[in-house]
Amino acid sequence: MSLTLNDFDYLLPADLIAQTPLPERSASRLLVVTPSAGAAPVLADACFTELPDLIGAGDLLVFNDTRVIHARLHGIKDSGGQIEVLIERAIGPHEALAQIRASKSPRTGTRLRLADAFDVEVLGRVGEFFHLRFPQGENLFALLERRGKLPLPPYIQRAAGDADETRYQTVYAREPGSVAAPTAGLHFDEALLERIAARGARCAWLTLHVGAGTFQPVRVDDLGEHRMHRERYVIPQETVDAIAATRAAGGRVIAVGTTSMRALEAAAQDGALEAGSGETEIFILPGFRFQMVDALITNFHLPKSTLMMLVSAFAGMDSIRRAYAHAVEARYRFFSYGDAMFLTRRNEAENDELDNAI
Repeated sequence: MSLTLNDFDYLLPADLIAQTPLPERSASRLLVVTPSAGAAPVLADACFTELPDLIGAGDLLVFNDTRVIHARLHGIKDSGGQIEVLIERAIGPHEALAQIRASKSPRTGTRLRLADAFDVEVLGRVGEFFHLRFPQGENLFALLERRGKLPLPPYIQRAAGDADETRYQTVYAREPGSVAAPTAGLHFDEALLERIAARGARCAWLTLHVGAGTFQPVRVDDLGEHRMHRERYVIPQETVDAIAATRAAGGRVIAVGTTSMRALEAAAQDGALEAGSGETEIFILPGFRFQMVDALITNFHLPKSTLMMLVSAFAGMDSIRRAYAHAVEARYRFFSYGDAMFLTRRNEAENDELDNAI
């Protein structure tokens, strides 16, 4: 079997793309997808407030504590032409890589006036991104917080408002650096976290800063030619120890979001999971051998996206096709401000069967 981009497509009515969050974080719906040996998966409609019922004593939830920065800036070039800058990631206290939308790309050495308040210098190109130097007098994140705007995803067809300043952040966001929220975490509030703890489950944390590349479409039909964007992650020793203790006690490791999963699986590719920082461009396709994660809480993803490929690898292609068809028919809300799924990893026998078919 040769996988192509069309294998991860589905039809989505535009009115199912959530444009605003629900009044309450945990009021979202939750589609529970449970694999069944030799049969179609079991699909159960639930509410996100019922999540603690799916979590047992001894399970471990791993959250991404990244914080979304004010990464969008508008400005002008020396020539007077209008530009839009979207920070991809910081690479120092006063430098960043960024996407720039302009009628003509700025050249190296050009100075750009942003937010009608400060100048940045174009130092060059790094792949598709521009290397920018910001003013030395203020930390980059502090400057962006004052002058930039929150970058909502491109499928949300409105400008960010005051409510998005809190609702497009998780309640546990701590480490600034993302240009997109780890959206599975948006469903959690303090009361829900307390109920999970009361079940005897534990929580652990890591940081993966989501780049703007997460919204870039896959432009090749042969998936072997696709190259992922790079994202930086940090996994603390406390999280490594918590995972080891969970495994030893027979509990499950539950990733809250694909970003948590990507960080854990990337860090374990060369052997045992170790604490530390790194960069990943891991591309997870069906046939991938998961080593760290037993269950996944995730939102619904765009057709033909790398995240559709990731969840198909984790839960099985047939399971995901059936789950998404059900979600469309049942009118779930999709994408960042939409509803969620609880996925259990398919068994190794299914992995072996797929490996033999590919």
